[in-house]
Order: sequence, then C-alpha cells, then structure tokens
Amino acid sequence: MASRFSLAPRARATAEYVGNEREPVLRVDTMIANPEALVELAAGSQFAPAYGPGGGYPGLRARAPRDYVETILRNLGGPIIEAFSLGAVTLARVDSAFSIATLPPERLVPPQRAPHVDTTNAWQFAILHYLCPADQGGTAFYRHRATGFETLTEERLAAYKRARMEESVGDGYIDDGDLWFERIGEVPASFNRLVVYRSHLFHSGQIPAPDRLSPDPRRGRLTLNLFVTFAPVEAVSGSASSADVR
Repeated sequence: MASRFSLAPRARATAEYVGNEREPVLRVDTMIANPEALVELAAGSQFAPAYGPGGGYPGLRARAPRDYVETILRNLGGPIIEAFSLGAVTLARVDSAFSIATLPPERLVPPQRAPHVDTTNAWQFAILHYLCPADQGGTAFYRHRATGFETLTEERLAAYKRARMEESVGDGYIDDGDLWFERIGEVPASFNRLVVYRSHLFHSGQIPAPDRLSPDPRRGRLTLNLFVTFAPVEAVSGSASSADVR
C-alpha cells in the first residue's frame, strides 16, 4: 500500500551543535507535505496516560501511523548517519507514538521536574515532530552544573547519581535552568518542524504556558515521537538485519 505521507518539497535538514560536548542537533523545517493529516489522525486516535507514580512522559500517547514512520526513516536515515558521523550502521529498533503533554505543574513528580535523558545508549536517537503552534513550547538542552555532563553514559551514571543525591528539584516544568542545570541550547516549536538528537543528551520539553495544555490534539502540544536505535554493522551477526518497529 502506498504511503499517505511524503516529504515536503522545501524540506531541508540542517545541523547545529550544542554545549561543550558539541552534540549535533538536526533540524528540518516544513518536514512533510500534509502535516494537517497527522493532526486529524491523532484526533481520531485512542490516547492513554504515558506516566506512572515514578514519572514518565507527562501526558498521553497513542499509536503512530506505520506509513508515516516508514516515510520518516526512509528520508532521514541518511542525514542522521551523516550528521552524527555514525559510519556503517544498521537500523535495530524503532518505537513511535503521538504524544500530548497534559499534566499541570502541581501533578508532576520529581523526575518530571528536571532535565532527563531517555537512555545512556549513544546509538539511540529521538526524532521529535512538532504538530502544534510555536506558543506550545519546543525542546531545550542542558548541562548538569556539578558534573559538567551534557550527555549521560553508563560510565558517567554513578557519578551523576551521587551528585544528584545532594540536589533538589523545582516545583514545575523547567525552563531556562535552575541551580543544578544550565540551558545550553533549544529548538523552538514550529508547526511541521522536526528535530533529531541523541537520546542521552540532557533535555526537557519547554512548557511556557501550562494553563494552555489540552488533551485535544487540535489544540494541545501535539508531537509525533520516534526513538530510533542503530547498531554498528560489525556488532550485527550476518550481513543484514531488519528493525523491530513498534
């Protein structure tokens, strides 16, 4: 079956670098030709909470359309490999979902009130497609002041946890930073803008007006999220591998 989605004619990927570690952040404005169709698909989707007592994404998630995911991977695989200097890799896993931030600040638990990483695996990437207006807020990147870490690896994890034991958290969504984190870069939201960054880069969604959060995909902070994991070809047995797409 033919895909319902295609790249917009004006789509161009540009890379910038954030922080002392010079981590690439890839941005594409005007990503697909028919973003409104994604909003309407989201409006007809069944969303469920993506958080629990211990934290998690502060809102709702629903299944992403598979043909959209395939379109994104087909068109962005090469630019990601080039921008992040990955070399010879194979696609190992893809997770995807529509996401809508909905939790008010007073309902956030401590892990949701500070910058975070999604994994310590440097081969996993977050692909975030904004399907909301600019005033719903974009994504910011941070440095942990005490350790100087801008990315979190397995080797850094113990030191980071020790430092965080002495630190508190704020009382709502983080913005410019706090006593413990310094903002080192940001990508403002813009309808049909897409951003790619390594999942182990400290980041947080920017929520400038929590009172405007809504569970309605046509009004709220709707994004489409992919978590894409690559593997070096020498780490994969055999000459070919198919991705686990979810």
